[in-house]
Amino acid sequence: MNILALDQGTSATKALVVSSGRGVLAEAEVPVHPAALPDGSGVEQDAEELWSSLLAAGGAALARAGVRPDVVALANQGETVLAWERANGRPLAPALSWQDRRAAPWCARLADRSARLTAITGLPVDPYFAAPKMAWLREHVTRAGVVTTTDTWLVHRLTGAYVTDAATASRTLLLDLEDGTWSAEACAAFDVDPATLPRIVDCAEAVGMTTAFGDAVPVAGLAVDQQAALFAEGCLRPGAAKCTYGTGAFLMATVGARARRSRAGLSSCVAWRLGDVTTYCLDGQVYTAGAALEWLRAVGMLAAAATLDAAAAGASDAGGALFVPALAGLGAPFWRADARGAFVGLSLGTGRAELARAVVDGIAAQVAWVARAVETDLGVALAHLRADGGLTRSSTLMQVQADLVQAPVEVYPSPHATAIGVAAFARLALGDAHSPEEASGGWSPAAVYEPRIGAGEAEERLAHWRRAADAAMALA
Repeated sequence: MNILALDQGTSATKALVVSSGRGVLAEAEVPVHPAALPDGSGVEQDAEELWSSLLAAGGAALARAGVRPDVVALANQGETVLAWERANGRPLAPALSWQDRRAAPWCARLADRSARLTAITGLPVDPYFAAPKMAWLREHVTRAGVVTTTDTWLVHRLTGAYVTDAATASRTLLLDLEDGTWSAEACAAFDVDPATLPRIVDCAEAVGMTTAFGDAVPVAGLAVDQQAALFAEGCLRPGAAKCTYGTGAFLMATVGARARRSRAGLSSCVAWRLGDVTTYCLDGQVYTAGAALEWLRAVGMLAAAATLDAAAAGASDAGGALFVPALAGLGAPFWRADARGAFVGLSLGTGRAELARAVVDGIAAQVAWVARAVETDLGVALAHLRADGGLTRSSTLMQVQADLVQAPVEVYPSPHATAIGVAAFARLALGDAHSPEEASGGWSPAAVYEPRIGAGEAEERLAHWRRAADAAMALA
């Protein structure tokens, strides 16, 4: 079976042609261009650019592979939303990226109901999630058409179906996490009519046919990018965890067939739903990881993200400098949308190398705080942390991560875990695999980073970074 696996992401759409017998046959990538507003409050994306990049990347990958697809699978950004006309699929405004913070006032209005909404949905009331952005669009842009996450719009353009998968639905702040249906109470809080929301489907379910890439083939295998990567990396058992290092850094840990509410500031959501069985996970977000490196490049402090290790090579450490990666607010476990990034501890001896190293340390430190929250909720230490995404090419970042988490970091051998994950869901949907273990398959790490410092030093470094983060939040 040949699967065209599409990963529509924040900064690019990636396409893989995956053969169930021969692995990855070809890949292609087409950039997209999120635009940050000058005041830093919003990030928008051109919806038509997302669609055209999907077609271009998929077509290029198929041409390179020299095969026709048997099925198309799709991963999505999760919390990015847009308003559009169901009759013709026409966007009514730019899409609001998951990074967009303009819905913070909506969340503030719901402060007295936030605990109740978190109890229903498993999610903190934060503008990161879809529902606050949906409400903001309705209030400030348009009440026409429907407002959905981008996956529903893309699938509609591909097949005409009006659906979203259970994992994506669980990222909206509108899903009753226990019964897997739209919550009337949560919808009312965000002024959303549940009758306008899409049908919720399994992650491994054929939802329609598409001719976008030639002959008509089914579309099957739908998931949020992070959950797809969790599945690809074989995190199928409770306690298994991975972190994806892309535009942001996203750590997820599987918790099993019963939803567990976090006591430590994490989100609780659906990892995947396969037939009648729902698997849940805990997750935490560092909003700016690769985005922080892109910012360094844009202001002339870094030649390119790929040169991070070279830039930091001139410093054995950050020389006392600390970086708080809150350029789009602080996510888990802090949930401070108003926080802003900060360099602290600078001196006349601080140079480019120390600043680059401080950014590495800052990203790794916030991920480590998320990992600590996971360990608090699970009641056990992480045995290891699996890692994927473009920033895993930085051996400096991966080593610092292992040091601060105090667990081995195992790097996934492909930079395309998300696409491989939805390809695995497609295999299940069409009967080419018969269990999650068979669909995800085995793999060996491309690299393993063991901690090189002791627990005491790691604790001291994390406490020092936390004081800097607390200062950044106090200044907000």
